[in-house]
Amino acid sequence: MAGVEGVPEVVDAAVDRRRLTVVVNPKAGGGRAAKVLGDVRAALARWADDVTVETTKSLEHADELAAAAVADGRVTAALGGDGLVGRVAGAVARAGGVLAILPGGRGNDFARGLGIPRDPAVAAAALAAAVERRVDLPEANGVPFVGIASLGFDSDVQVIANRTTRLSGQSVYTYAVLRALLAWKPARFTVSVDGGAPFEHVGWTVGAANGPYYGGGMKFAPAADIADGQLEIVLIAKAGRLTFLRLFPRIFSGRHVEVPYVQVRRAQRLVVQADRPFQVYADGDPVADLPAEIVIRPGALRLLVPPRS
Repeated sequence: MAGVEGVPEVVDAAVDRRRLTVVVNPKAGGGRAAKVLGDVRAALARWADDVTVETTKSLEHADELAAAAVADGRVTAALGGDGLVGRVAGAVARAGGVLAILPGGRGNDFARGLGIPRDPAVAAAALAAAVERRVDLPEANGVPFVGIASLGFDSDVQVIANRTTRLSGQSVYTYAVLRALLAWKPARFTVSVDGGAPFEHVGWTVGAANGPYYGGGMKFAPAADIADGQLEIVLIAKAGRLTFLRLFPRIFSGRHVEVPYVQVRRAQRLVVQADRPFQVYADGDPVADLPAEIVIRPGALRLLVPPRS
């Protein structure tokens, strides 16, 4: 990963675009990834010369599978949710390989921001015309992710969402927001941006965004750009529950950033602590405990995207 002081240069690996390893999490999307695997493989076989499928046993196993694919000169295609995509992205970037995304989870927010088709078989067919693009890869306490890392109220919401198996997409996250709201009390965060003096933020959430979406289509950071070398820092300040409920629908269009309770900054590094022990969640999974340092690695990931992405 190049572009950040102290991070060693990674040499791009030679990759044959027509040879792919599909790394699949069969449990993603409540089993959706496993159900569509046959259609995905058939769609890839129509244009690719060599397609293999590897099933993950754990996140650590996903690292091994991705590294092996890169070493063999293959594109690594992640079939699962954003959590798998983030994990595989980290392994692929470390090895200098190329990543493709086949959305098979509940939210698929990173793929949404790239304009990748939501149907994984359609996305597999579209890879034949995809172009390679260098994009940024953020990390929270050294753990790579692709979309948005956040904590505070969002931590409580994500715990509930991950325990809810009967809903999907925006429905599960909307339900989790309403459940978490009942017990929520404002938190006191200590925040430092780009090495500046720490300041206090009292309120709901602190987020650091690489892409615009999370929560199955909520446009949390509407101006976030995956290739600008910056994080979009979103701070949601203290407000009453009724005010928050009135604000909440705006998040689906990104218009919540227009209200005075929401502050947006841009930075390469965020350090955050809180008055109680939240976990930082990114791509649907817990990735860091507090205190957390979130940084961006500019251009660290080679990614296949639609030509007009």
